[in-house]
Amino acid sequence: MTFASRDAEDGGAQSALRCDDTEVTWEEADAVLRRIANGLNALDLGALRRVAVFGGNSTEAVLAYGGITLAGASAVPVNFHLTADEAAYIFEDSGASVAFVDANTLDRGRAAAAASGVSTIVVWGDAGESADPAVHRWDDWLGAASDAQPRTDLAPLPSLVYTSGTTGRPKGTELPPTAFAGGADIAEHLDRLRENSLVKQGRHLVVGPLYHSGPLVGTRLFLAGVPVTVLAKFDPESVLEAIERDRIGSSIMVPTHFQRILALPEDVRAKYDLDSLRFVQQVGAKCPTDVKAAIIDWWGPVVWESYGASEVGTVCRISAGEWLEHRGSVGRPVSPFEAMVVDADGKPVPAGVTGRLYFRDATGRGVVYHNASNADAHLEPGLFTLGEIGYQDADGYVYITDRFSDMVVSGGVNIYPAESEQVLATHAGVVEVACIGIPDEQMGEQLLALVVRRGPSVTENDILDYCRERLSHYKCPRSVEFVETLHRSAVGKINKRALRAPYWDRDDESAPAGR
Repeated sequence: MTFASRDAEDGGAQSALRCDDTEVTWEEADAVLRRIANGLNALDLGALRRVAVFGGNSTEAVLAYGGITLAGASAVPVNFHLTADEAAYIFEDSGASVAFVDANTLDRGRAAAAASGVSTIVVWGDAGESADPAVHRWDDWLGAASDAQPRTDLAPLPSLVYTSGTTGRPKGTELPPTAFAGGADIAEHLDRLRENSLVKQGRHLVVGPLYHSGPLVGTRLFLAGVPVTVLAKFDPESVLEAIERDRIGSSIMVPTHFQRILALPEDVRAKYDLDSLRFVQQVGAKCPTDVKAAIIDWWGPVVWESYGASEVGTVCRISAGEWLEHRGSVGRPVSPFEAMVVDADGKPVPAGVTGRLYFRDATGRGVVYHNASNADAHLEPGLFTLGEIGYQDADGYVYITDRFSDMVVSGGVNIYPAESEQVLATHAGVVEVACIGIPDEQMGEQLLALVVRRGPSVTENDILDYCRERLSHYKCPRSVEFVETLHRSAVGKINKRALRAPYWDRDDESAPAGR
């Protein structure tokens, strides 16, 4: 029995999935999921059984993720902004043999597949006809697959998500045990998914892109029988409209979403009934204090915050009520994690003293990457850092005050400056370059390139265009400043913290985590 058929017996005509004007009933979802699972199981998925999803938010994307899980395969979410070369790296590194794409990513997906050995591409949307035998239109591929009950004796596999982590090139990390329901087979996996605390909150709203870990939760709730509304693209008023129209009970958002929703005119905000909201989880980055206070004042105690990373899941959590008593905190550690703050010599410091923030995973797992060495392999088993500086108060609440790694968090998206630096270093007019995060009112941070140029003929547009031709735009600097020197140390190192310092007001309580 697939997940939807149980619901279809009682309410097959009820809305299961919605994106913009497209709506799918439970009965329709069940039929599509059967065919996706059977279609995948008819293919040779290889030993790792990896299937990439390289497309924008849509009903098809959610169904693809669901069908992949029901096939006992491992989904590989791929950022739909990536270039063909960037996508090819993830296709190949993950070991994917099949890729689901949409009309907008088809050309890049086909090039990436050819370069990485992916043999089957399934495309939805208005993609036109293709002579490529590897490319199959969504409806045609589903129509050729069996609609029989899929086998449920296969073992469930966690998704493999790609994150910059603490080094420049994206690394794959399987959903950790704190986020993966597991189970001996697909049937038990579905039963475990239904135990998720969000299941009882009602219809779920996916606001962010599904290639991120937070929004991806919506695909697991869908498999648990929770109706889901997906925004094809974030728009602040559309969020409020969807909450009222579909009586949304839960959602996962990042601080930038809060900021843009709060920026709506008061009369627009007042138009919508948000009383159905029961749980909104903020993830992605520490929220500016004034923004967090404003959203709690408007939405009330339904707002929670989870601090963590794709590699480990949630390591700290805090409710709205706790946050009002411990303003600025990201919460207390949750099992199996405990926090520790150390000085420059690695020695623990007392409560209230700022230092490098580490976490210990009591299971001993810590951070694990696919096809890559563990960045924290030099530490004791289970000990890891997310690259930030902070302190713990006497009550055990964790506060983030700075970052000692170079990663920039913009709109909840991790950007590693090394990727842009490596590209810009090959520009003929660049002597040397360093990219840093600077404040951005909407996104929390934006990437700035500090460039020592060969002459005044090199312009900001030259630098930005050069980078954007070679990297996804979101990874590239938003602006460029030309400088005389990067102030390297005697041993040739660049002090990123010193370069960032002039751009950040340390007394500004609303400054985002990381500086």
